[in-house]
Amino acid sequence: MASTKKVTVTIPEDLLDEIRSEAAERGLSAYVAEALRFKRDRDRLRELSGWLQEEHGPLSEEERTAAFEELEDLDAEHERRRTAGKHDAGESA
Repeated sequence: MASTKKVTVTIPEDLLDEIRSEAAERGLSAYVAEALRFKRDRDRLRELSGWLQEEHGPLSEEERTAAFEELEDLDAEHERRRTAGKHDAGESA
């Protein structure tokens, strides 16, 4: 397990309430760490995308459409797995 460090952050109260209800089983710290990793990964992808466009030119509309379709498929698969995980956890309880 990676070492951890306690930090203080300020979050709007309404957002915190929503996050706490969604993160109940995992815990707030795990939820926030996952969200920060996701944000970091998106930033890195954006940086890579910028570099690739500088090197190879911008995407065509067809390439952009194909990429968005693939992302939608990945999002749907993620949602399916998330929903299945909640369903499976409920059955074993």
